[in-house]
Amino acid sequence: MRRHKDDEQIVPQQWDTDQPVVLETVESSDPTTAEGQTAETTVERTSLARASEALFSQGSPLNLPVTVFAGAVSLQFLSLFLDISSVTYTRDDGIIKQVGFLWAPNWTILFIIFLPLFLAFVVDLLVFWRREGRAELSGLGSRNELLKGWERKVGASSYTFWAAFLVNIGFAGIFQWVDIRLLPLLTGEDDHAVDWGSLALVDPDAIGVSQQIVFTGLAYFYMCICFYLFFTGLILLYTLVHDFSEIVHQRGSKVGGDPSRVSKIELRIMQGIFRCTILGLLIAITMKLQALYVTTTASNVPHWLLIDGLSLMPGVSGTIGWGDYATPTNYTSLVVALSTCTVFLYGFVRIGLSGPYRAAVVKMMVVVVLEVLAYLSMGAFSGFSVLLVLGILLATYGLFDPGFGTGQVATRGTRDVT
Repeated sequence: MRRHKDDEQIVPQQWDTDQPVVLETVESSDPTTAEGQTAETTVERTSLARASEALFSQGSPLNLPVTVFAGAVSLQFLSLFLDISSVTYTRDDGIIKQVGFLWAPNWTILFIIFLPLFLAFVVDLLVFWRREGRAELSGLGSRNELLKGWERKVGASSYTFWAAFLVNIGFAGIFQWVDIRLLPLLTGEDDHAVDWGSLALVDPDAIGVSQQIVFTGLAYFYMCICFYLFFTGLILLYTLVHDFSEIVHQRGSKVGGDPSRVSKIELRIMQGIFRCTILGLLIAITMKLQALYVTTTASNVPHWLLIDGLSLMPGVSGTIGWGDYATPTNYTSLVVALSTCTVFLYGFVRIGLSGPYRAAVVKMMVVVVLEVLAYLSMGAFSGFSVLLVLGILLATYGLFDPGFGTGQVATRGTRDVT
């Protein structure tokens, strides 16, 4: 019988067990990886943390702030088309209140000014750290290796990003909209103070229920996305401070040859975090301001603040009454304020207590404390508006000169030493 070539027996290759098998590993030169730890060579799938960080670090620095600004302006125009931008209504006690969408500071000033500026400062600091600061501080490895080291730090906070995403989208967005807007509009019963989102209940001629549901749904969807970006910025700032302190701790005296090298980076980081902290507290203040205003007897927010400030002057009469309403935005603003201050305190402890610019950091802390006091004093006693205005003025100046005149002196001092 003829045997075909394909039927030939194939003898499998035998491993030589006498020779040791050598696995070749690649050591990472990133100083933030543990000693002897091998660099990851597998391609990781894009996670929520990486995708969120990419929104801040890739593309034009204007992309994120301008997108948030454009969304806020679109809502303003939509309120104009629906004719709820400036609306007054008369309460049962005869008090006339302004409840228009354009008069709500937590939907105008917050999303048009404060949040875009916050995102712009986060983007600026993050891009500096990725492209310059981290490479200058570590001084080891290629640019790709340094970026991978930073991406590993961001990826390690994956659960934190998911927690922020679920809380903002699920609770602050969907749950809050259903509880505060949708159900009251469907049932006609509401235990919250009347504002732009519940006008259909007290003035059906101004806007219909279906239009109110659609508009509030769009507004709350936009809001929850924006606040996810806000908390993402705080997470990235916290990660940046942690990354910086870890590099300095691991490299120690090997960080650069210039004694002022670390100090310059420290100053840049603390100035950026301070600006973001100020804006975060201003965001919390605008949220609480609107939440408290709708429960008062004041006709509008400026009138309320004016009457409160004049109450400190002798011979000037005028009091503001308060109503008993549920104000969930008060709690939300407190979460924003606490989260913002936590990031600043972490940077203050890990970075700000060292270096030749300690006086500048102390001044930053004083301004932050003043902002916190202004936030806590709102509605607590008569005359709180004076402290509020003072805090806002100092905060505004701090955005332009976060060192309050001492940061540049400290930087020149480090040059003189070298």
